[in-house]
Amino acid sequence: MERLLVEKEFHDRQAEQRAGSFRDLAHLRFRDDEYLDHETWIRPAFEKLGPLDGRRLLDFGCGHAMMAVVLARRGANVTAFDLSLGYVQEARRRAVANEVSVNFVQADGDRLPFADATFDAIWGNAILHHLDLPTAAREVWRVLRPGGVAVFCEPWGGNPLLEAARQWLPYPGKHRTRDEQPLRRDGVAALRSVFPDLEMQGHQFFGMIRRVLPWRVLTRCLDRVDAALLPRVTFLGSFCRYVVLTMRRPV
Repeated sequence: MERLLVEKEFHDRQAEQRAGSFRDLAHLRFRDDEYLDHETWIRPAFEKLGPLDGRRLLDFGCGHAMMAVVLARRGANVTAFDLSLGYVQEARRRAVANEVSVNFVQADGDRLPFADATFDAIWGNAILHHLDLPTAAREVWRVLRPGGVAVFCEPWGGNPLLEAARQWLPYPGKHRTRDEQPLRRDGVAALRSVFPDLEMQGHQFFGMIRRVLPWRVLTRCLDRVDAALLPRVTFLGSFCRYVVLTMRRPV
């Protein structure tokens, strides 16, 4: 319960700090590509959701809800939740600014307020590692319909050099909660105990350098190297910055 309160207060403060920037709805409008291409793993993960038109989608821990807006623009029937009321309020304004309909709910990812088998697909970005993974995995399974897919993008903790950099190097967006840790092998094992056919793909091996050296020409070259190398040398995925998890509930 204390962890939950700390998480909520941390993200409410973040949302409050952002609130002044978004009083004008024009600042909340964006194109789909601005979100889908802001990190190299987002678009490939998004494509794993499959066709969206008319499907029931859950944005799991929606934060600023840019993905919820993208999903709604692609024709999905979107529900989105976040633990932070501040982020839910920002998310509602972003949906209004982009003229889409999304059902927003304040909720805890370990205790979802949705009926069994409600959603055709579930999306989450940088959320599972905040949760109790065995509990969250069971909740994802419960609300996902048979034949449905859940796609989660998570920071990965399998590279000791990257972990040292995360601890010691200054870089933008480094702030995290007291109990927050990247996903590791034991976390994946907990998810696989519920979703045995879980697939995991690594993203940003060379490209992770963008966090400390944001030189666009260099990082684009490294992104191209990653795109060519990672599908062929799969063990490097265990040393990447992020992983994409695809979990399916059998029919």
